[in-house]
Amino acid sequence: MVRLCEVSKDPARFAGPIEVAGWVRTVRESKAVGFIELADGSCFKNVQVVYEQAAVPEETKRQLSTGCAISVKGTLELTPGAKQPFEIKAASIAIEGTCESDYPLQKKRHTLEYMRSIQHLRPRANIFQATFRVRSVVAQAIHRYFDEKGFVYVHTPILTGSDCEGAGEMFQVTTLDVNDPPRTEDGAVDYSRDFFGRNTNLTVSGQLYGEAYALAFRDIYTFGPTFRAENSYTARHAAEFWMIEPEMAFCDLSGDLEIAEGMVKAIIRSVMDRCPDELQFFNEFVDKGLLDRLENVVNNDFQRITYTEAVDALQKSGAEFKYPVEWGCDLQTEHERYLTE
Repeated sequence: MVRLCEVSKDPARFAGPIEVAGWVRTVRESKAVGFIELADGSCFKNVQVVYEQAAVPEETKRQLSTGCAISVKGTLELTPGAKQPFEIKAASIAIEGTCESDYPLQKKRHTLEYMRSIQHLRPRANIFQATFRVRSVVAQAIHRYFDEKGFVYVHTPILTGSDCEGAGEMFQVTTLDVNDPPRTEDGAVDYSRDFFGRNTNLTVSGQLYGEAYALAFRDIYTFGPTFRAENSYTARHAAEFWMIEPEMAFCDLSGDLEIAEGMVKAIIRSVMDRCPDELQFFNEFVDKGLLDRLENVVNNDFQRITYTEAVDALQKSGAEFKYPVEWGCDLQTEHERYLTE
């Protein structure tokens, strides 16, 4: 049985007898033939399967519906002049898993809010197919970039008693009965009776451990889940996310900037090389102009200015900011956005 991603890369290699399997996206029927859009999850694009009505048993055709799982034996035929360079002419179709007629992912655009209500099925939606395949490639590109630079990958604890950020915005982890926790004589929660014998939280950063390992391995990085109990519902805040934290023992600010710029460009190049269909989907349906911006990033040097130059540029801009700009203040998001745009 062949994965559709392999077929899509080199259809001529698989011309002739073939066996594939996947999930039905759509079924269209005419008097003599039927057409199936088939996806197996190995690539973003679907494959068209053509079958003759007379060659498929009525019971099989009755069960053929959007969402069902099938295996197909037939012949791959090249169609160089068509929209898709090949199609599969089915000799036999076997139903591997049926699907009800009210299958909720039909061939139309669904809102993210709706798909949140069908979490077990939404990975099949185009937006999730594209997002998670790109995310996978990004993660691999991160590891590859730092490995080629000689960095050591350090796994830092997720359960920790330290607060690297010092803000106290941490999720607590406990085995105590939260409805009736043990108390000390002064009424405080007695964490000495907890699993670790002390207050424990989910990590907000691996920085503390990373710095210690950098003083032994020189160049290290962490890449893993991070948790922030920030009561802020914006696109820039998430309760759980994955964070990259490089630490370098012998490095100046210029070297730090080189590593950051190189990493961003390496990630983008990897995604553009391995996920062209997914990026085209994002560019067309999610964020128009995305491809042009990505090309601009990888083909140009990042501009570098000092803090003083940034403050001077903001003060001379004539723009109105919610937070006034003066030398010595922390730059806010609105200031950073103005400078980058």
